[in-house]
Amino acid sequence: MPDTADPSQFVKPFVYETLGTKALHFSICEIQSRMQIQRPHALDLDYTRTMMAFLLFVPPPGLMGMIGLGGGSLAKFCHHYLPDTRIKVVEINPHVIALREQFKVPPDDERLQVRRGDGADFVRDTRDRLDVLLVDGFDHDGQPPELCSQAFYDDCRAALRADGMLVVNLHTAHPEFALHVARIERAFDGDALFVGDGECSNTIAFAGKGLGAGQPRPGVLRKPRPLDRQAWHELMPAFGRVAGAARQQHEDA
Repeated sequence: MPDTADPSQFVKPFVYETLGTKALHFSICEIQSRMQIQRPHALDLDYTRTMMAFLLFVPPPGLMGMIGLGGGSLAKFCHHYLPDTRIKVVEINPHVIALREQFKVPPDDERLQVRRGDGADFVRDTRDRLDVLLVDGFDHDGQPPELCSQAFYDDCRAALRADGMLVVNLHTAHPEFALHVARIERAFDGDALFVGDGECSNTIAFAGKGLGAGQPRPGVLRKPRPLDRQAWHELMPAFGRVAGAARQQHEDA
């Protein structure tokens, strides 16, 4: 792991801008984050929309943790649409944090704090009990081993309230993908759901007791209370995919 005290140990991302979007990259082949310039708080990549489907299972959180800032897509969305949620974001790469203004990440306030740190240290050492924890901690090499170990997922569970939920962005083609899935299931005693995103490159893990208590019911999806119509229209396909996977898993159990 790079020395967190030395910024030179971290790869600098670059920004690629088109007429309508701005994207953060570590390499031209892979997008880390993408923002619609005219709607900076919208979720432009499907995996981020899929991650927000935790709202199907648990109420809007009072305290949310995020590991990985990237272009701030999830932080901005939650800050905009979840006005009663306090958000703590931990990002290890100082060069990523330095781009927060370019990606319209709001300044820190009473509801949003972005700090530099190691995500594994954060979940191990936090005294807070989180309602929801989002883990999207990719770097230029992909998923850091420190953020997908058994100890890390065990610490994630310990950092959550009893009815809290962990949401993890996994790389589906990772050679140890099946091992990562097994570790999450072990940490949460099997209370986990894994759903591929609409772009077929990521799998989102949802883990926590809320999966049982908040089981989506058959029928038409209902818009979560904090979302406006436009946000719900954009999120509905991803939420429908997650709800369908949850019902299928329940039927197969």
